[in-house]
Amino acid sequence: MRRLNFRKALGLTTISLLLLPSCATPRHASTATKSHFASFGTNKVHYATAGQGAHTMVFVHCWAGNLGFWREQVPAFADKARLVLVDLPGHGQSDKPPADYSMEFFADAVLAVMRDDRVKKATLIGHSMCAAVICAVYKKAPEKVAGLVSVDGPLRRPQMPPQQAEQFVAPFRAPEYREHTREFIGTMFPVPGTEALRDRVIAEMLATPQHVMLGSMEGMFGAGHPDWDVTMAIVPVLVINAKNPLWTADYEAYARALSTRTDYRTMDGVGHWLMLEKPSEFNATLESMLRRFDLIAR
Repeated sequence: MRRLNFRKALGLTTISLLLLPSCATPRHASTATKSHFASFGTNKVHYATAGQGAHTMVFVHCWAGNLGFWREQVPAFADKARLVLVDLPGHGQSDKPPADYSMEFFADAVLAVMRDDRVKKATLIGHSMCAAVICAVYKKAPEKVAGLVSVDGPLRRPQMPPQQAEQFVAPFRAPEYREHTREFIGTMFPVPGTEALRDRVIAEMLATPQHVMLGSMEGMFGAGHPDWDVTMAIVPVLVINAKNPLWTADYEAYARALSTRTDYRTMDGVGHWLMLEKPSEFNATLESMLRRFDLIAR
């Protein structure tokens, strides 16, 4: 079977770098993360917190990742807001049960974390697949969302024919799924000099169990799951994408039309992991966008 080129189909795959609360000496006391576990049905969802303030930012990693994906954002924003970083079910230190790993399932887990941490309202930041997850959270509980931030991820479900979707998902069912993962993740790092990051990213992603990888992809692309599209938002919608022809003028127009308070920006010289490849530029861009709509402390 011919494998679908994921970058060509959507450019959505991702992985994070592990951030455990004890793995590094914090630059400042406010950047130290504290580990927690929220009840989610009969399972536990791990999350970490840092910082303080009147505003809250909830960071949601991507497919096959973990909360460490946001390690470069913690010191940049811990003095501006309370930060909540989520290990989605099946990922990181969260439980990894047999489950329907749909976008709605993940959204319910994010809401469980917010309840556990007593978050009344937050700006949600989702990378790649988890742009879909934060949209699903907004559809379920708009009153708990102050803003939506999509980082190189889709704000609408791709219109992919079932046969094409199956072409993409099928390799993750195969015994050789690890080799397939290495192959297409490697194509997500087009910029020279990112090879070490690429290798660490791949290693972290391969720590995610196969049933979670497969279930997440089926939850995103498979038939029978509801769309996560937000056709109209009353909160700010912020988009930071890597410069890539996949993000067409039509998609930009769609994103800009979602809210009367939209900010759409692109970054040059980065691949899909823009927040890790150029963290200083990414953080400055995100900060300016959040300040524009009073979503962090001034």
